[in-house]
This record gives sequence, C-alpha cells and structure tokens, in this order.
Amino acid sequence: MEPGETDKRSLLLKQGVLHPHPEAVTTPLFQDSSFFDPQDLMQVKYEMLRRVQVDQATVSQASQEAGLSRPAFYQAQAGLQSSGLVGLIPQKPGPRGAHKLTVPVLAFLRQKRAAQPELTFSQLAQEAGREFGIQIHPRTIERVLSQRQKKR
Repeated sequence: MEPGETDKRSLLLKQGVLHPHPEAVTTPLFQDSSFFDPQDLMQVKYEMLRRVQVDQATVSQASQEAGLSRPAFYQAQAGLQSSGLVGLIPQKPGPRGAHKLTVPVLAFLRQKRAAQPELTFSQLAQEAGREFGIQIHPRTIERVLSQRQKKR
C-alpha cells in the first residue's frame, strides 16, 4: 500500500465510509482502476445501484459483486431515493435520541414530579403510559429528569 492509499483509507475510516470487505468487490470497474476504489463504500454502493438500474443486473448479482448483501442494496436504494448521495452514507441503526420524550411528555413528567416528589421513576413511567399510551423505561425518565436538574 502506498502512502496516499494509507491516507485515503484513514480518511474513509474516519468518515465512516470505508468498505468493510473491499477484497470482496468483484465489479469489473473496480479491478485495476486508478479512479474506482473498492475501499470507498459510497462509490461501491453507487455502482451497485447503477448496475441494477442501467445495466439491468439482478440485485443479487450487483450486491454480490459489490461485496454487500441484498438488504444493503435495498437500504442504499432507499437512502439514495430519499436523500440523494448523502443517503449512501451508513447511519447508526436505531432511534436518534429520546424520541418518546416529547415536549408534552416531559412537561407532564416534570409536573408530576413537582407535585408528587415521592413517586418513583417506575410510577412515573406508569403514569406517562396511562396518560400518553406509551412505554418509557423508568431509567430513561430518571436520566432525563436528572439531567434537567443538573443544568439548572
């Protein structure tokens, strides 16, 4: 590996777009090319999508040549359709933040806590469940209410 390749690999890793298995990429464009880089996950995903759309390759064939799974193809396709090229950047799975703790839920919990400080976090979770029809883990409530108190 040449010095420039090491720098690019480090950059791709830092940006979260380093292909986990570049050795598995068998797409002809990525073989002995100075432009197409099998380590660049965004390039590989884009070419995988292009192969299906333009070259009429099957999803199985294109994903295998890209060293990726069929679900990865469909995720990349959905990401490209919804967000453009940015949609090809891998995202961490799962919810982003405390999505159940909306402003009304937090206000309700604070009000309950102020009015009845003896309530446990489990009881607060039950109260919120009855009021809003959601399940919140007591530890989540404890963490959020404690953070709010520290910031004041």
